[in-house]
Amino acid sequence: MSLSPQWLDELRARITLSTIISRTTRLTKAGHEFKACCPFHNEKSPSFTVNDSKGFFHCFGCGAHGDAIRWMTDQRGLSFMDAVKELAAEAGMEVPAPDPRAAERAEKQAGLHDVLAAAQDWYRAQLDSPEGAKARQYLASRAFDAHTMERFGFGFAPGGRQALKAALGQFDEAMLIEAGLRIAVEDKPPYDRFRDRLTMPIHDPRGRVIGFAARILETAKTDAPKYINSPDTPLFDKGRTLFNLHRAGPASRQSGRIVVVEGQMDVIALAAAGIEDAVAPMGTALTERQLELLWRMVETPILCFDGDNAGQRAAMRAAVRALPMLRPAHSLRIVRLPTGMDPDDLIRRDGVAALEALMAQPIGLLDLIWEHERAAVPLASPEDKAGLKARLMAHVETIADPDIRAMYRRDLSDRFSAFAFPQREQRAWTPGKRGIPAPQRSDPAQTARLRRRASSRDALSAAVLAGLMRHPGELVRHGDLLASAELPDPRFGVLIDALDDGERLETEHLGTILAARGLAAPGPEEYAALRFTFLTEGAPDEQARAELASAVGLLVERPALEAALAQATARFERDLSEGSYAEQQRLLKRKLEFDSRLRQMASARAGASGEVPAKPMAE
Repeated sequence: MSLSPQWLDELRARITLSTIISRTTRLTKAGHEFKACCPFHNEKSPSFTVNDSKGFFHCFGCGAHGDAIRWMTDQRGLSFMDAVKELAAEAGMEVPAPDPRAAERAEKQAGLHDVLAAAQDWYRAQLDSPEGAKARQYLASRAFDAHTMERFGFGFAPGGRQALKAALGQFDEAMLIEAGLRIAVEDKPPYDRFRDRLTMPIHDPRGRVIGFAARILETAKTDAPKYINSPDTPLFDKGRTLFNLHRAGPASRQSGRIVVVEGQMDVIALAAAGIEDAVAPMGTALTERQLELLWRMVETPILCFDGDNAGQRAAMRAAVRALPMLRPAHSLRIVRLPTGMDPDDLIRRDGVAALEALMAQPIGLLDLIWEHERAAVPLASPEDKAGLKARLMAHVETIADPDIRAMYRRDLSDRFSAFAFPQREQRAWTPGKRGIPAPQRSDPAQTARLRRRASSRDALSAAVLAGLMRHPGELVRHGDLLASAELPDPRFGVLIDALDDGERLETEHLGTILAARGLAAPGPEEYAALRFTFLTEGAPDEQARAELASAVGLLVERPALEAALAQATARFERDLSEGSYAEQQRLLKRKLEFDSRLRQMASARAGASGEVPAKPMAE
């Protein structure tokens, strides 16, 4: 089996190294990198770094260093080929089968680079020819200086159908076609793809020409597209390519941001104005792969699309594409330009400082969704407003990360409630009339119910603790969420401190740590009424981990939900309005759904099934 350097480079580019390493090592964001205590040697202070943009890890203590493949072989103990196969499966790539022609294909790709480099040299020379005068006039109208024109490699494709073929006669016709420079049609001679257009080279991250973008110059040709790009070739995939990435990547490491604009000319206009960290998709909506490329550089890229309806639709399409991919700290920010203006228009009218001021105050992804859906249709009737809520929740349900999904649902629900049930002037309504029940006062029965709920919470808390000790690797996954919840059981704090201190994540060792603090490991008597898979001996590992994640979510969400319900109830007692009543009922419904979910997950009493009971934790 022959794995070409190009194939391995593509595999590394598709993998986010921090995502792979964070599954077994707790990483902390530090600027453009991540830090951790080194997993290859014992240490108390972190000297292990992970750099996604460069694609490597390094320990300044023991010298461990490598890429994603090296991590899988050194930390996971896999063979080289097993590491490659596992990473390829995650990246959605096929591992090349044994093929004696692999070297020939690699050589062919190198040949295509030569073809495109020669085409760029020829296009560049044609810009200075008499026929290129109209292209030079257009560039002058955009006020691009000589440095900008040279830096971005502007060229000119003459109008003849065979001009490029004649100029690059040293290359086979088949190579010109495969490079996307010529078009082959049945029963007709091939002809040049780019004719009578201003050309701009498209580069890969290493700065090699892989294709071209071309702009029409004859405005009278209204039936022709203004811009065309190279077709997909062995070198160029428009869904995986960002224009100017090879320049914007280094610039973004200095600025701490990356700006996405709609087109190539927008990128060049920003660069001419001194904004170097801008890229553009290749004439299509942002793809999932392009979003991953952006997130490898910064956590929250800035979308700066045109201020017309098309630009706003493009921003919303990018938002919809991003929602399922959101992960902690990774999102999008959106700049709202004045109506009808693109970035170059704003710079020409008000100067680059005006654009920088807008980019310093972008709106968030959640704000974009709310504003877009509110403005999508008139909201004159209750049915229209219900439709708004349905659209908002449809967006929320596409989010894969459970914590982000819950927070989006909460925020959008609160905004909708404030919009659909606005605060009214308070009137002296009699409790119990007009369909609004009287506020419920405390009584002995309610007090007993509250005690039972507290007991249920304690049991769930103990069950989650037992599950984390039985599956200590899950502490890395859920440590930050549990720490932010400030749970009352002190044993959670002890386990999280052990995680921060780099202690061994083993059941017996964690039990010893608890005992040293005078605390007992959770025993079956604390959660006798609950029966979770992750508390069952011999349960499938994946099922146990998934159920433990759900239980952690329940444990963390419950206090926040109860606090919100208590606040809503108190607000209703003070303000007997329809809005406060609706909010109380919404939260009450969520609480009932929560309780139902908990009962469904773990309602079986001990001995109600044939499952083998979990063994007590070692003290």
